[in-house]
Amino acid sequence: MIAGGIIAILGVIAILAPFITGISLSIFLGALLIVGAILRGVHAFGASNWKGGLFQGAMAIVYTVAGVALIANPLVGLASLTILLIAYFFVDGLVEIVMGLRLRPDANWGWLVASGVLGLVVAGLLFVGFPSTALWAVGLLFGINLLASGISMVMVAMDGRDHAREDAASSAAGSA
Repeated sequence: MIAGGIIAILGVIAILAPFITGISLSIFLGALLIVGAILRGVHAFGASNWKGGLFQGAMAIVYTVAGVALIANPLVGLASLTILLIAYFFVDGLVEIVMGLRLRPDANWGWLVASGVLGLVVAGLLFVGFPSTALWAVGLLFGINLLASGISMVMVAMDGRDHAREDAASSAAGSA
């Protein structure tokens, strides 16, 4: 429950400061790419043949360039992440609409279509507002996700605690 509360608080902070959150995520992604580059480089020297080593070395260079670029200019990284986010919402929206329409005879198929339409609307709004949406979209959506995850963790923990209390009470009543 405590972990969920902390995650929810971090989500609220991210929602209140979406630009800082987005820049932080861009820098963090850059750092992860550099760590990946180091691992690819180490693997290149341990490869069993020269082709594998050459491929791993080339990938290490790509990871390094991408990681350094994100860290050196996190705004460009944030714009790139926003473009990926737009593409995600667009593709996800299309897939959900198609799935919903294929489930049409089943109950509640409309919810899937509605979710897909919402995804397309979000993609459209982010696209129309680009590049200014890059300043807040990634951080805001990450914050909303953290908040929702944190709240769900708290709720699951509270339910588990209630069940544990009920089990303890029934055990005590049964042994009396």
